[in-house]
Order: sequence, then C-alpha cells, then structure tokens
Amino acid sequence: MTRRALVLLTLAALLTGLGAALSAPSAARAQAGPIKVGLLAPLTGAASALGRDMVNGTELYLDEIGRQVAGRKIELIIEDTEGNTQTALTKARKLVDQDRVHILTGGLLASTGYALHPFVDAQKIPTTYPVMSSDDLTQRKPAKWVVRTGWNSSQSMHVLGDWIYKNTKYRKIATIGADYAFGWESVGGFQKTFEENGGQIIQKIWAPLNTNDFSPFLAQVKRDADAVFAVFFGKLALQFVKQYEDAGLKARVPLLSNGTTVDESVLPQMGDEALGTISALHYSAALDNPVNQKFAKAFEAKAGKVPSYYAETCYTNARWIVEAIKAVGGKVEDRETFLAALRKVDLKDFPRGPVKIDAWGNPVQNIYIRKVEKVSGKLQNTVVATFPAVSQFWKYNPEEFLKMPLYTRDYPPCKYC
Repeated sequence: MTRRALVLLTLAALLTGLGAALSAPSAARAQAGPIKVGLLAPLTGAASALGRDMVNGTELYLDEIGRQVAGRKIELIIEDTEGNTQTALTKARKLVDQDRVHILTGGLLASTGYALHPFVDAQKIPTTYPVMSSDDLTQRKPAKWVVRTGWNSSQSMHVLGDWIYKNTKYRKIATIGADYAFGWESVGGFQKTFEENGGQIIQKIWAPLNTNDFSPFLAQVKRDADAVFAVFFGKLALQFVKQYEDAGLKARVPLLSNGTTVDESVLPQMGDEALGTISALHYSAALDNPVNQKFAKAFEAKAGKVPSYYAETCYTNARWIVEAIKAVGGKVEDRETFLAALRKVDLKDFPRGPVKIDAWGNPVQNIYIRKVEKVSGKLQNTVVATFPAVSQFWKYNPEEFLKMPLYTRDYPPCKYC
C-alpha cells in the first residue's frame, strides 16, 4: 500500500469515527427530548366549559406523574378549536406539521372526527379520540391511526333501551333530540333495543342545535306517551330540562335521557327539574370505587367542581397515552409500534372501571344506568345498575351489525309514529 493510500485510508477511518461520535449524541438527544402531545379542545365559544373540563382532566393526570414518563418529559401543546370543525382541522395540521407532536388527541364534535380521519391516516400520526363519539368512526369508516378511548353514541343507548323495557312499565315513548349525528345515533340505539323487546317509539322530534326556545317542540309531545327520551348536551341540555318542567310535562310524563343531557358538566347548574331523570353512560361522578373517589376529589380541588364525563374521559385518555409510552420504553418515534401499544392498553382501574379496545378501535367498558337524586343537598347521578364489558355492538354479531345502515334521522324508521 502506498503512503498516499495509507493516508487516505486513515483519514476515512477518522471521518467515519467522527461522524459516529457526532451522530450518536444527536440521536440520544432526539430520544431524550420531550414527548409532545397535541390536544384539541374548544376553549372559546358555546362549548368552552366542556373544553375546560377536557384540559383540566388531561392536566390533572399529567401533573400526577410529574409530566414525565420513561425518562422523558411530556410537553402538552393545547390548541383552541373554538368548537368549529374547520378550525380544529387547521389546528391539527399546525400541531403535526409545525409542532411535530408525537400524538394527537382531543376534539369534541363528531364532524371533527370525520374530518380528522383522512388527515391522521395520511400523516400516519397516532391519534386518540376521548370525546368524539359518532358511531361510524369505529364501525364502517374506521381510521387505522385512530384509537378511541371514550365511547360511541349508541353504545350506552343500546343498554338503556333494553333496561327501560325490562325494568319499567313504559311501553310508548316519544323522543326529542338534537338534530345532528349525535342525536340521531343516540335515539337510534335506544329505539333499536327498546322496540326489539316489544316497546314502541311513537314520535321523533328533532330540535336544531341553535334552539333557545323548546316550547314549540314540547307542545308536540303526544299525550299518550308513557315517557319522553331526550338527547342534548351543554347549554341545550340546561335549557331543555328547565323548559320541560316549565311546560308542565315533568309532572305527568317521566323524563329519560342519554348521558350528556344530565352530565355533571351541566347537572350542578340544574335544579329540582332534573330529579328522577334516568340516563345511561360509561361514567358517573358518584361511582363508588376507590379510584374514582380519589380522582373526583383531586379534580374538584383543581377545578372547583365535580368531574364531568368530559373530565374523566380526558384524564383516562392521558393515562392511556402514558401507559402506551411505557410499553414502548418511551420510543414514540417508532409510530407503528406506538400505535400498536395504544391498541393494547387494557386496565381495570380507571375511574370509570375496566376498559379495553376492540378490533375496531372502540372501548369495551362498563355502562351505568343512572338516576338523578339529591344527596347532601346536591344533585348526582346515582348508579342503579351496572352492565359490565359492553361492546359498541351490544349483544349483536359485529359482522351482521355492520351490514345494517348507520343510525340516522330516519333509521330505524318510526313505524309506530
């Protein structure tokens, strides 16, 4: 070997070693950098109170663990969606493209979930939906990169329709709900199981999302109805329940509802007009288990109010994400492995009870039948029955269930109207 060749060979070896020395610390620094979590929540607009519960629930869990996991800090980046789907999509792009988050989470409206589906699949960004509940997000139109940690609209309503027929004398029920996907799917789930048992939905009334005066709709309620089933949330729920009593209906027609109509996000602002309302959901602040009692106490200390379902589901969602990070040893940059870990979380000690994910990306979890009661001078959703390990498909065969149309404004048809 010539002197020149020897010099070149030695120089190449030095450069290779120098490159390795420089790149190793760089890789280590990247791995040791913060894990970025992007949270979409409505912090302004009509749904801002719900957004604050979402943020408070998320931050409560992260603070409990010192905002650190697997030797890495957690950086929570919050973006205000203003309760608007287009704004949420814009903010999601910002979180992924500019902030380089490792996981995307949050969102409120079902329309936002549908809008995010193609975006997160194209970006291949692990994403969790703790609140957005539209059925088809985990049924006929699932996204590979989305794991839902909350619920879907008809999941608890299948349970309620079945329970009401078997445990009350109500046989003819009128429904009234918000005129969009969440309302349609909630009514659809209740109607399916209630009518399969032998009951009759004798009326479907739909109120626009901008409704302030429910009197024209309440005047339509048929006098032969044994009960009324309602689906609202937030400000709409407050107005509806109060105006239901003002119209003189509460005294003669018992009120049933989906979970959000009397959720703890609105229940403390209600009066005796809410008493006796029977509903179903996967959470109640009154759940009598040690984990929920600890959570409820900590949340009230932080937020100055009892936790709503929005708070619990985002608290649980934050823990869900952290458990998946632990499972991959903090290596969230490996997106496929991180996504697989998100789908495998299966814990028994969430405030709401045990939760695991089905093959379609939706939780299998307890559903609680609840009744609004006054305890120590405060309204609460007392749990009167528990249905364990409820699937989004209830007791139906998933493949057969998915052959049916999505629950809509006109499906199931109102054959007894």
